[in-house]
Amino acid sequence: MGASLHLAAALQATGDEAYSARHWAELVRAAEDAKLDFVTFDDSLDGRPGLDAVLTAARIAPLTTRIGLVPTAVVTHTEPFHLSKAIATLDYVSKGRGGVRLAVAAEPAVARHFGRRDDLDDLWEEAADYAEVLRRLWDSWEDDAEIRDEATGRFIDREKLHYIDFEGRWFSVRGPSITPRPPQGHPVIAATEPVGDIVFSDDVPATGGLVFRDVDASTPVEQLIAWHAEGFAGFRLHGDLRQITREVVPELRKSGVFRTEYEHSTLRGHLGLARPANQFA
Repeated sequence: MGASLHLAAALQATGDEAYSARHWAELVRAAEDAKLDFVTFDDSLDGRPGLDAVLTAARIAPLTTRIGLVPTAVVTHTEPFHLSKAIATLDYVSKGRGGVRLAVAAEPAVARHFGRRDDLDDLWEEAADYAEVLRRLWDSWEDDAEIRDEATGRFIDREKLHYIDFEGRWFSVRGPSITPRPPQGHPVIAATEPVGDIVFSDDVPATGGLVFRDVDASTPVEQLIAWHAEGFAGFRLHGDLRQITREVVPELRKSGVFRTEYEHSTLRGHLGLARPANQFA
């Protein structure tokens, strides 16, 4: 079958450790030592205390070298322009290892935090538009738009910056972004619905994207291999990270389905995803 199975870990911290950059760094480094594809950082708008996932991932990025960093971002009640800039920044500081897990918030109590809307229908249709705006904003700079010519004083080639002119039910975004195109072109987008590159699902096949199944770290390795044979590209493991790195990973390697070393330096590379062409170039 070859070393083709992908693994991610869902990182969570509680109590005082949730506010310690050192603790998060230790977790991510342990996952990186095990050669996992990526880790996810949880986040929500429901009032639970915790750090901002995107900022936490950006803080940890310089302390790691190869593992993908995929923070959760709640797209209901938030603006894609701001998130596109934040995730592009994460991709830059991680040198091409950034991604984002899109989540929605259907709870009226969350909506009351913002006081701007009470229409909570069709949230995943809204998220699909949100993802499209992200991709267009990341493409609004061509790869060689930056000139940085001190002699002429030209920083950018304005012919290679593009308005995205997105008009939809939820968003009207002209662009362009104020951040150059990220190293990966498009940082990896993940969600529980097929709006991006990765779909977290209990069912195979799913429409579009690499399908990852959310499973507990105590799930027997034989079951993971069987699900992989059924079509799951990989698994996001929840639970004890030491169990993942010291028990699950070695057993998967014995079966020849998981890497022993990283072969790529970007998250898209780990996942076998090509760098997208710029839709405006």
